[in-house]
Amino acid sequence: MEWGNTLEGSVVASKSSAKSRSKEPPRKPRRPGRVLAIGVLAFSVAGLASAVLGLFGDDQNNSQNNSAIISASDGRDDNTPDAGSATSASADVAGVEAEVAAQSALTEAPPRLGQYQELVDLDGWINSNAVDLGSFSGQVRIVKFWTFGCVNCKNTLPHLREIYSRWQPEGLEIVGVHSPEFDFERDPEAVSQATVDQSIPWPVALDTDKTNFHAWQGSRRFWPRTYVIDQSGQLRYDHIGEGRYDELEATVSYLIQNPGA
Repeated sequence: MEWGNTLEGSVVASKSSAKSRSKEPPRKPRRPGRVLAIGVLAFSVAGLASAVLGLFGDDQNNSQNNSAIISASDGRDDNTPDAGSATSASADVAGVEAEVAAQSALTEAPPRLGQYQELVDLDGWINSNAVDLGSFSGQVRIVKFWTFGCVNCKNTLPHLREIYSRWQPEGLEIVGVHSPEFDFERDPEAVSQATVDQSIPWPVALDTDKTNFHAWQGSRRFWPRTYVIDQSGQLRYDHIGEGRYDELEATVSYLIQNPGA
């Protein structure tokens, strides 16, 4: 349809001719401003959706990192506000594989890793009148190095309580060796209160100066770190961080049911 004529009759004629040809109403030209606005709106919505999805992805990654096998070395700055631990992705994968592989009881004796070292220069005990690890000789012992402000140490507690409730009547003892990471964790009264708050029923040795923490772990030191000692004083299990609870319990079960193996 052409709109070049200024005379009313010509305009009417042109309209009538166009209507008879196409029967379609005339299309209004698109406004560039409206197209641009729609494009900007679509881009903004897409960006917002991407940001929301990214946020949930980060939350999922954080959750996975929290359940990973995590440990903190003794070399951290004590002024660091978070008492958590550094993440090891390779250790996480290894821990998951080991836990899956340990679903059934052990069919072979766990390896002998050497004789344990006695705990020395302690500031006392909580939940026990023990003098040293020798006070529990003849028993299978889980020895766990921990500190009460460590999130990863706390994450192990529900699993340890389950193992303790099943095997303590059969000859298991757990000994927590509390080796503080930060100054506020050095207070024996604070440690004692933490054992109540965190529902820790087993004996806890106070390694305030970390003498045993260093002697047992050498140059690479972690919270938490878990060992198993058999009835004769041989180390039979050593694990850094969280996880591998099935393997831990399988080791305890085997040693209790096969003394001297």
